[in-house]
Amino acid sequence: MDKFKFWDFGIIDFIDVFLVAILLYYIYKLVKGTVAINIFIGIIVVYLVWRLTDFLNMFMLHRVFDGFINVGIIALIVVFQPEIRKFLLMLGSTNLSGRGKIFSKLRFLKTESKSENDIIAIISACDKMSESRTGALIVLERNNSLDFLTNTGDEMNIKVTQPIIESIFFKNSPLHDGAIIIENNVVKATRVILPVSNERNIPQRFGLRHRAAIGITEKTDAVALVVSEETGQISYLKSGEFVMFDDIQELTSILDEDLS
Repeated sequence: MDKFKFWDFGIIDFIDVFLVAILLYYIYKLVKGTVAINIFIGIIVVYLVWRLTDFLNMFMLHRVFDGFINVGIIALIVVFQPEIRKFLLMLGSTNLSGRGKIFSKLRFLKTESKSENDIIAIISACDKMSESRTGALIVLERNNSLDFLTNTGDEMNIKVTQPIIESIFFKNSPLHDGAIIIENNVVKATRVILPVSNERNIPQRFGLRHRAAIGITEKTDAVALVVSEETGQISYLKSGEFVMFDDIQELTSILDEDLS
C-alpha cells in the first residue's frame, strides 16, 4: 500500500495531473465524433487494466497486457495517423506570442476586452449575402496563426467593411472562390484553400464550404461564417461544430463573445 501516499501530494504532482487532464481533453476533442473514439476508449480500458494488474501483483496477466502496451505504440501511430496529424498541425500553427492571449481560455485570468473586428459589418454583409443567396466563407483568426494558409490564396491588407466583404464574394468577382481570412479587422487573404473535413457524420445537404469551415475550425481555434449559395442560410462554426442561434442579433452576441 506504499504506492499511494496522498500526504506526499505536492504542487508538482498537481501540475502533473492538471497537464495530463488537459492533454486527455484535447485528445478527446480530436477523436470525438469519429470512429477513432471507440478505439480511444478501448485503449483507456486496456491501460487501466494494465495498471490494475500491476497494482494487484497479477504477474502473468500483467505480462500479457505489458506486451500489448509495448507493441501497441506502433499500432497507435498507424490507427491514429489522421488524429496525430491534426494534433501536430494544431501545435505547429499556434502563435505562441499570441499578443498575450495564451491564457485567454482560462476564465479566471480573462479580462474584459473588446474585439478589434468590426463584427456588425461582417454580420451585416453575411445577412445581405444571405438575402441574395451569395455563397461566402469567412474565417476569423483568433489565437492560432493562419499564416500557413495565406499562401494558398491571394495575400491582402484590406480594412474590413460591409461593402468590401460583399464585393469580394460577388458572383462575378475574381476573388469570390475560396475563403477569406480576417485578422484584427483586416482581410489578410482571399481565395484561400482550406483543409476539408472528412467526417462522415456531416449531413449531405452541406457542401464543400461547410466541410472546409468544419475542417479549419477542427484544426485551429479559428471561427467561421458560411453563407449557403443554395439556401441563403448563415452557419456559424466553432471547434468543428455548428453553433445554433435564433437570429442575427444572437449571432452577433455569440461572435462578439468568442472574439473578445
